[in-house]
Amino acid sequence: MDMLLNPLNRRDRLRHDIPVVPGAFPLVGHLPAIVCDLPRLLRRAERTLGSHFWLDFGPAGHMVTCLDPDAIALLRHKDVSSALIEDIAPELFGGTLVAQDGGAHRQARGAIQAAFLPKGLTQAGVGELFAPVIRARVQRWRDRGDVTILRETGDLMLKLIFSLMGIPAEDLPEWRRKYRQLLQLIVAPPVDLPGLPLRRGRAARDWIDARLREFVRDAREHAARTGLINDMVSAFDRSDDALSDEVLVANIRLLLLGGHDTTASTMAWMVIELARQPGLWDALVEEAQRVGAVPTRHADLAECPVAEALFRETLRMHPPTPLLVRRAVRELRLGQRRIPAGTDLCIPLLHFSTSALLHEAPHQFRLARWLERTEPIRPADMLQFGTGPHVCIGYHLACLELVQFCIALALTMHKGGARPRLLSGVEKGRRYYPTAHPSMTMRIGFS
Repeated sequence: MDMLLNPLNRRDRLRHDIPVVPGAFPLVGHLPAIVCDLPRLLRRAERTLGSHFWLDFGPAGHMVTCLDPDAIALLRHKDVSSALIEDIAPELFGGTLVAQDGGAHRQARGAIQAAFLPKGLTQAGVGELFAPVIRARVQRWRDRGDVTILRETGDLMLKLIFSLMGIPAEDLPEWRRKYRQLLQLIVAPPVDLPGLPLRRGRAARDWIDARLREFVRDAREHAARTGLINDMVSAFDRSDDALSDEVLVANIRLLLLGGHDTTASTMAWMVIELARQPGLWDALVEEAQRVGAVPTRHADLAECPVAEALFRETLRMHPPTPLLVRRAVRELRLGQRRIPAGTDLCIPLLHFSTSALLHEAPHQFRLARWLERTEPIRPADMLQFGTGPHVCIGYHLACLELVQFCIALALTMHKGGARPRLLSGVEKGRRYYPTAHPSMTMRIGFS
């Protein structure tokens, strides 16, 4: 941790009577520690400064980070705004529902969310489309014997999400490269010069948007077709108040990004947990043998409680969106602190996902906390993909994909007498920002 903090910036400071975490570097602030070791940074700050402190996010600015449980309630507070999300990366989030509040947010979300509800996914035949693709990919893993897991899950998720868009498989490498460049907009310094992240990210956004406009035009020309993209465009066009195509394209771009980047991370962590906990694998294989086939409808997921619990517990332990941000529109009282109007706020979901205030034995990976649960799932248990106070718009799609994946993986590997095994260390190379994921070089064997 010490190597990730600036040794020349260690003096204690206050800002609006809230302590500032020492160790920020010029220009990049605390980003090295946030990216590489966020949990330890939060623990150190809480131990030395308390539950409220300033972190420097470099180009994204300074944010009051709050570890008080009341912080989760801010997501529904009328005096906080999501506009900060667009300010951090306007080229990426501008016009998207995650950066909007109130009526604008409800209008954009309402225009497309029906396609992502279980009924819409079933009507579009998404489960039937995904099942053979997933089975073929895990069969390749078994035949190869070992894989670089995040690269493989990223490729699989791209293929799944883009199969909904009708993007040819041979185009996937270019889309993958463009989306990696697009993500750089979140941390890019505001310097628009050739070769720098801001210029590359903007070019990638323009490339992606041009192709998405082609898909929207094609969906309108063939309105009788079924499928998720046609359902989204149709619902968008039927919305009460006309919304521009730029808004539609921006939201599809964001859904594609979230639909493969965050879900690929969760899928990779599921395999890692199955590899390092043999009891989990045995329980999953037993369930898959009983079910006998990959589920294709949301109604079928009730037959796969172990796979669904694995999905939920992996999200809890390894949230792909570990930090949520907001801006105080008016002065707030948060815990025992006064937060001035205009303050940018960071809500560390990673901290709350593994907090003893919310979960028993929070650092233990336990399927039983979901299998034996009697109370309803809480909103805080469903925020790990999204940036809003509600369930992520793609949550039901991700749940279907990942339960399908678990059953396909267990059936395929068990048939060949194989099981997942760790071939490299789990902690080295982890990343926590702008999205969280295991090491890009993490390898899993199947033997």
